[in-house]
This record gives sequence, structure tokens and C-alpha cells, in this order.
Amino acid sequence: MKATIVDLRYKMKKVLKALELNEEVTILYRGKVKGKIVPSTKDENEKKVKDHPFFGMNSEKEKSVLEELDDIRSSRVNDI
Repeated sequence: MKATIVDLRYKMKKVLKALELNEEVTILYRGKVKGKIVPSTKDENEKKVKDHPFFGMNSEKEKSVLEELDDIRSSRVNDI
């Protein structure tokens, strides 16, 4: 599908429909190609939370949630 800048503004629903049908959308500006919008693959859409690198990064710590919060909320300087 080819779409102009005006199409992106006023006919975005059609552009999104084309992407759902796995069509590439070529963006035109004053009749010249400026870029392409490529539909994402299914693998990118179906990532699981447990596969994210942030998930479980502190799993080796054995503190409870409340102990961890107390450490975060405590003062940065130990007052005596």
C-alpha cells in the first residue's frame, strides 16, 4: 500500500488495516518515497514477561519485600 502524509493523518484506520493484513506501507511525501512501515512479526507481539531480562534479576536475594522496602526507604547516611 502507498500512503501520503495526508493519508497518515486522515486515513490511519486504513493504514492500520493494511498492516494487520501483513502489507508494507510505503510513505510518500510530495510523490517521493520517504520510508516504509513494516508489519511486526508475531514473535514480537507474543513475548512473555518471564522472557524479559528484567524479570527475576534480583532472584538471588533472599530478603522479603518489606525488608527490601525498608532498605530503600532508610536514610542514605547512617546516623549515630
